[in-house]
Amino acid sequence: MSRSGYTLPVFACAAAVAALHWLHHRRPLTLASVDLIEPAQIAEIPIEQVAGLSDNTALAIARSDPGDNLDLTKNTPIWALVEWREAGEPIIIKGGEGIGRQMNVDDKPAIYAYAQRLLQENLQRMLAPGEKITVTIILPEGRSLAVRTSNSAFGVVEGLSLLGTTGISQPLSTPDQLAVFRAELQDKASRFESLVFCIGENGLDLARKLGINPEQLVKTANWLGPMLVEADVLGVREILLFGYHGKLMKLAGGIFHTHHYLADGRREILAAHCAIAGLKLPDIQAVFNSATAEAALTYLKSLDAATSSDWVNQVYSAIAETIDVRSQEYIQSHSQQGTGTTVCGSILFDRDRKIIVKSKTAALLMGKLC
Repeated sequence: MSRSGYTLPVFACAAAVAALHWLHHRRPLTLASVDLIEPAQIAEIPIEQVAGLSDNTALAIARSDPGDNLDLTKNTPIWALVEWREAGEPIIIKGGEGIGRQMNVDDKPAIYAYAQRLLQENLQRMLAPGEKITVTIILPEGRSLAVRTSNSAFGVVEGLSLLGTTGISQPLSTPDQLAVFRAELQDKASRFESLVFCIGENGLDLARKLGINPEQLVKTANWLGPMLVEADVLGVREILLFGYHGKLMKLAGGIFHTHHYLADGRREILAAHCAIAGLKLPDIQAVFNSATAEAALTYLKSLDAATSSDWVNQVYSAIAETIDVRSQEYIQSHSQQGTGTTVCGSILFDRDRKIIVKSKTAALLMGKLC
């Protein structure tokens, strides 16, 4: 049985609780109690170190434990610096070194709603009337870890996000979590012949906004291969693959478990399709050497703008059609109990959640689903 852990905001909150405790009592905590709110339970989080930096300032350190999950924040130290203030709001939350900035939201720190609520509610209970604090969350390794994520694709730069809607970190990349996804798939396959596979929350959110019935949406996380085969076995006739292009394009290279720990051929896939489309060698090299899939897409867009060409559509249409073909080939080669006839279509979107391209099959499926 896989072990769940806690999300990053919980450890940030625990460190802040420990630092505020020191300011009140001048002694360290070894365990900080955090009300997770979602779900309604108390977590006891180990605190590694607490130090009083002055009469008005304390620093505490916790360490991330997301459980049995392929999570790059595992064992990452999280610091919270808490300072007394004289005026203003009771609690001001800031992002320090290693906390990303939201480029699309006036460079605000990437400390999202659940993390804000967790910190505000847990710390407010500890404040006496009239007390005011500033809390600065620091991830010393955040900047270096961020380059291994797709954060920049969604406008978060120079660090990690305190993201999530719950305090519990489910092991999305473990076999136990696959069993949860399969159970959801089995339920929906009994009611619908057409389903939409979304790798993550961005795809789920965009699909809903486009008018797709939420009951036909299935989250797959990185388990696209096993979920495609399971759908065929269950008799699903049509699957719309809906995902961020930097993830979904991996299927065009035959990569059907999309976690970056296991495989990442994005730049090879993009460069190969650019070559097939007829781009010049310097442009192919520029795409291949792009730091991210989003950067490669931006380069192709700039090329289109400069030359009045249509490279984005040509390259991404070819990738989408390849995804469809390879998905159906994967089903046929792995589905021993199914029919192997499940039809797949794919839609790829960018960091702004704007659709880049729909395969021909996807366009037909969208007509049925919306």
